[in-house]
Amino acid sequence: MPEIGNIPATLLALGMMFVLGMVADILGRKTPLPRVTLLLLAGIMLGPAGFSLLPQVFVQEWFPMLTHVALCMVGFLLGQELTWSAIRKRGRSVFLVSVGEVLGVVFFVALALVLLGMDLALALLLAGIAPASAPAAILDIVKETRVKGGFISTLLGVVAIDDAWGLLIFSFMLAAAEALSGQGGALQAIGSGLGEIGGSILLGVVLGLPMAYLTGRVRPGEPTQAEALGLVVLCSGAAIWLDLSNILAAMTMGIVVASLASHHERPFKEIDGLEWPFMILFFLLAGASLHIGKLQAVGWIGGAYILARIAGLCCGSALFGRLAGAGPLVRRWMGLSLLPQAGVALGLALLASQSFPEFRDIILPVVIGSTVIFEIIGPVITRRVIMHVRAVESGSSGK
Repeated sequence: MPEIGNIPATLLALGMMFVLGMVADILGRKTPLPRVTLLLLAGIMLGPAGFSLLPQVFVQEWFPMLTHVALCMVGFLLGQELTWSAIRKRGRSVFLVSVGEVLGVVFFVALALVLLGMDLALALLLAGIAPASAPAAILDIVKETRVKGGFISTLLGVVAIDDAWGLLIFSFMLAAAEALSGQGGALQAIGSGLGEIGGSILLGVVLGLPMAYLTGRVRPGEPTQAEALGLVVLCSGAAIWLDLSNILAAMTMGIVVASLASHHERPFKEIDGLEWPFMILFFLLAGASLHIGKLQAVGWIGGAYILARIAGLCCGSALFGRLAGAGPLVRRWMGLSLLPQAGVALGLALLASQSFPEFRDIILPVVIGSTVIFEIIGPVITRRVIMHVRAVESGSSGK
């Protein structure tokens, strides 16, 4: 927390950030840029890469906490898209497209880097990191555009389970890299990944069951914001304490609540109403935390990584979308809508560099530099895709 003497500066900075959030929301409706990208760019200007107007305590101490809370809110809201009824309606498309985009990215990134002469273990590590996406950015763009329909439902379903696939595939890639390098511990790496996924799901169920029962009962007919926010933040804290995935735990909690308290949607509406102020701070501080200088270190390897990730997302989702019998819009545009990438990739890069310190000077610059690009450009492309899909669906329905 900031010192007493810094309270005026802290309050001024907070006020300025919320005003910027309002401006970004207005500009996002009048320009091609989504408010996510506008907030990230504003954060860059306010942070160390710009004019250094934000207190360091915001970036160093507040941002990690806000990240956990924001991701838990996103996970909880995405859980609403994975109820049993939603799974029966689009489960096959969501499952196969999500598997396809992950496997496509892993294959294309690994192949491209090996063809460039990179060590196979290092190529597998970067391939395991590449599928990670940015659920917070994608969900906010969907909310900002207010577009609904089959494509959006599939997109939100894919994004919701993307974190689970990402953790699993990274565990396998880490295990394979350790086996190739003779470090051993491959089974331990796989077991750790499976344990994190299983533990996160279990935590979500344990918290989701009482939440589903209590919601609407503490205050009959109208669950308060304290109920919903308290349990979501509790889920975030418990996940961090137990070293689990907070977004996966919160998503599971959301699935349980949406499935068992299906008589109303008030918990989700309460979180939905509270989410935007947190997201303003989250995206602004994310922008302030971006290492723009790392872009210079991306080089040919980073360029190949970026192009291969895009190709993998598009080809994987198209191929498996066809296997799932998904419509042409899903097959053609789903991959590009999944371009945003954020903190999960950075976290996986840190884990990989800890296990392979000899690769640290390649992994971190490539992942950080590419994340900066995907974080800023990705939401713009996602929004253009969503607006194009809306125009196509509107035209089809009008015929």
